[in-house]
Amino acid sequence: MKLIFAGTPEFASIALEQLIAAGHEIVLVLTQPDRPAGRGLALTPSAVKNKALEHSITVAQPISLKLDGKYPDQALIGQQAIHEAIQKGAQLMVVAAYGLILPQWALDAPALGCINIHASLLPRWRGAAPIHRAIEKGDSHTGVTIMQMNIGLDTGDMLLHDSLPIEDQDTTLSLHDKLADMGAKLCIQAIAGLEQKQLTPIVQPTDGVCYAEKISKSESAIVWSRPAIELSRLIRALNPAPGASCQIGPDSYKIWMAQAASQLPFFPKNHEIGTVLQANEEGIWIQTGDGVLHISQIQRAGSKKMPLADMLRGKPIIVGTVCNKDTI
Repeated sequence: MKLIFAGTPEFASIALEQLIAAGHEIVLVLTQPDRPAGRGLALTPSAVKNKALEHSITVAQPISLKLDGKYPDQALIGQQAIHEAIQKGAQLMVVAAYGLILPQWALDAPALGCINIHASLLPRWRGAAPIHRAIEKGDSHTGVTIMQMNIGLDTGDMLLHDSLPIEDQDTTLSLHDKLADMGAKLCIQAIAGLEQKQLTPIVQPTDGVCYAEKISKSESAIVWSRPAIELSRLIRALNPAPGASCQIGPDSYKIWMAQAASQLPFFPKNHEIGTVLQANEEGIWIQTGDGVLHISQIQRAGSKKMPLADMLRGKPIIVGTVCNKDTI
């Protein structure tokens, strides 16, 4: 089938690659404008743009698609690109983490409408950060939903879905990779079902609706008065970005992996919340408001990631140090 594809990050790039490999012709790719990135803040294309250019696919990067919005000239550029793609035979738009709102005219433009690859089991975790929030809140399972898009925020009728368990060691990065592959494969199934008119859209239930707010950097500061289990989930949810931050003694750190300790080494009693109880090559144990957090991957600010034993050899963390509860 001839398609329009709209997406921006790596999650969407994986879907684009698999759609191409499955034999679908991508007539147009919509992606967000190049953004400053890196220390030099050079303008950097999105993962989807890079993938499209690899395959010599036409790319459009409007700031907005709202004809009555702040950037009507940009919207007209997007409208013209979509119109030309439809003139070339595009029947369906596939959307994956595009990052721009599709107005009604865009939803109505393709003959088969627009379908979205969403990384949650709708109606749970509508919104911008479904993978992060599923880990943070301790969900046992998550998955992908393919939905027929409407004007609402992830409120469209469901076409297909699939699920997988969230493992104790899963981070946003590891879960992202699993869901990106699942979403791409499920999207290909959905397109086949639409072509053969074998899919029955299902209205989303009203029970269980919740929203995955965008991750804020302000969430990265570790507050040691929280329970260890909550902190372990937050740390895994913020890996790989923006990372969970704390201060131990004079140094700032990013924590990349931690678990609520189930078996504890011998610790002295009557320690203050935020106290470093033990620090060696097997981990760093810190008292929280409820339980002990066992940190297995941590990075000192200004240093590269390295094995814990190597980091501690270069800069020991002193047992008995009380971590600053709220400083990033």
